[in-house]
Amino acid sequence: MRFLAIGECMAEFAPTSAPNEYSLGFAGDTFNTAWYLARMWPDIAVSYFTAVGDDAISGQMCETFSASGIDHRHVQRLPGRTVGLYMITLDKGERSFSYWRGQSAARHLADDPAALNAAIEAADLIYFSGITLAILDAPARENLLNALQAARAGGHTVAFDPNLRPRLWSDPAQMTDAIMRGAAVSDIALPSFEDEAQWFQDANPEATAERYAAAGASTIVVKNGGDPVFFRQGQDCGSYPVPGLSGVVDTTAAGDSFNAAILAGIKGDIPLRDSVEQACQLAGQVVQGKGALVPVAPFPTGR
Repeated sequence: MRFLAIGECMAEFAPTSAPNEYSLGFAGDTFNTAWYLARMWPDIAVSYFTAVGDDAISGQMCETFSASGIDHRHVQRLPGRTVGLYMITLDKGERSFSYWRGQSAARHLADDPAALNAAIEAADLIYFSGITLAILDAPARENLLNALQAARAGGHTVAFDPNLRPRLWSDPAQMTDAIMRGAAVSDIALPSFEDEAQWFQDANPEATAERYAAAGASTIVVKNGGDPVFFRQGQDCGSYPVPGLSGVVDTTAAGDSFNAAILAGIKGDIPLRDSVEQACQLAGQVVQGKGALVPVAPFPTGR
């Protein structure tokens, strides 16, 4: 499988065990999923599509891509730009973020349709998120949605995590409209029920899955924190109870790593329920470490 993630990778300041001390890394929702795919399933060819600047930290980010086993040949280098930055604050394992992304080159990742199409054409499975849509201006967002629609029509598989972040949008209506347009070009939807209930007034995870199915997705997996995961593939539905965890350290990238396992399983023709079980196991490991990218061992062959 050739996997392509599209989005923004940022410089990350994550708290260490020492008070008021932070470590520098690189992370971002779609990049985190790509990183876990490359680490856990090395037989998958993983690529990342974004834009970075021409400064030193942009170069360090690209070096991180290479060191992580992620192909960055399609990453654009934009003169005078840099990468966005965020800082994590933890409170009993739950995280909050402060962002600085005004000069982020990734906001221009879809300005060039030719570059975008070249990256997409080289992939079998293309993955993007609501954050990918949110950081783009209107013309670039149209470029991306049009490219994904054409890719899907041409036989590529498109996967989407809505990842609703209202602070990135001018108003809730713009956000919900864009999210459902993203769903309409996707085969696979990976929403989180808490966000969907708040912004779409879904009564339960089943209602969330039904809405994404009506938009055109054939496979939907609804994450729901510590409550059971609801999944739907065609007309087949089911749920999986999330194993209990103790000593959660940091929930950063729990959903991103979960998505990686789901996508690996779907493209590996693993039954969806088994993929959900594997995804819960991986996310359970990730929340035991700090920061977005937690060292985890690859699953045994055949998982």
